[in-house]
Amino acid sequence: LAGDGDSEAFGGEGDGDSEAFGDRSLSQGLSVLVGLALCVTMLGLGCAVELGQLGQQLRRPVGLLLALLGQFVAMPLLAFLLALIFALDEVAAVAVLLCGCCPGGNLSNLMSVLVDGDMNLSIIMTASSTLLALFLMPLCLWLYSRHWINTALVRLLPLGAVSLTLGSTLLPIGLGVLIRYRHPRAADLLVKISLWSLLVTVVILFILTGTMLGPELMAHIPASVYAIAVLMPLAGYALGYGLASVFKMPPHCRRTVSLETGCQNVQLCTAILKLTFPPELIGSMYMFPLLYALFQSAEAGLFVLAYKMYGRDSYKQDTLGEEKKTDISYKKLKEEEIADTSYGTVTTEEHNSIQMEPTQTAL
Repeated sequence: LAGDGDSEAFGGEGDGDSEAFGDRSLSQGLSVLVGLALCVTMLGLGCAVELGQLGQQLRRPVGLLLALLGQFVAMPLLAFLLALIFALDEVAAVAVLLCGCCPGGNLSNLMSVLVDGDMNLSIIMTASSTLLALFLMPLCLWLYSRHWINTALVRLLPLGAVSLTLGSTLLPIGLGVLIRYRHPRAADLLVKISLWSLLVTVVILFILTGTMLGPELMAHIPASVYAIAVLMPLAGYALGYGLASVFKMPPHCRRTVSLETGCQNVQLCTAILKLTFPPELIGSMYMFPLLYALFQSAEAGLFVLAYKMYGRDSYKQDTLGEEKKTDISYKKLKEEEIADTSYGTVTTEEHNSIQMEPTQTAL
């Protein structure tokens, strides 16, 4: 796998990084942590889904279509192009492709609340992309990894294990939907726990990685990988907003689709890297989803801050405008009802009382 400086930094054999991740006890500990974090995340996602919302989306599947285009057309293509533009080696390229082919993450649900987005659309897009990933994620990985097919890593790309990992997420999602149906209050609590677990998991993984590998690994990561970790979520947000604009969606839905497209399920990406690839390669690929999580959260936070400072007032004005239009239309409706009911009824004048009956005109 080692062919140039980047390859050595990202998985060269015999370095301390690979040995650290090859240690059995450390590897097993990380596998347990990543597996638990993924289960909690998927359980929280299931708890956020209501069966009534699913029925509405099946009748008008706009959210499903947006999830398909955003997560499995725009983002994989973006990851592939960035890997080519920055001339990544096969190990780093696979990590970037995996992250780009992942479904949406539940960070977008939290951010959608903070920008007054459409929560139903956000949850449906996240759930839909997760279910679609069972079939489309291995397909996208197979398609876009053809450029590096002559490398040993891509030839050993475990698409079957990727599908198995994705399939294992269906159980906690289904359990979460059942909890939402029978115990709504418990489901609300589990949704909050899953959102906090996202932050806690990323922090713990950063600490463990820094403790085991030290700052030397961070210093040896090529600048191109940092650049992709910064540009990829930012471009995803822009692509999502543009996609929603093409569908002529209202502003609050555009913000929602933007966040849904740029926020990837980094827990799933980390789990696939940790559970399906050989331990000696984990040190090289393990860092990208963590870097992506860091920058996607920071950029989404800037998105929220900008909205709170500049966009909140326009949202309130739009909401008030809609309420005024509703009041006016309601008044007109009431006037029309009064006019209709007064036609052909009894009318009384001061001096004479005249009864008027509707007559039929003979044709």
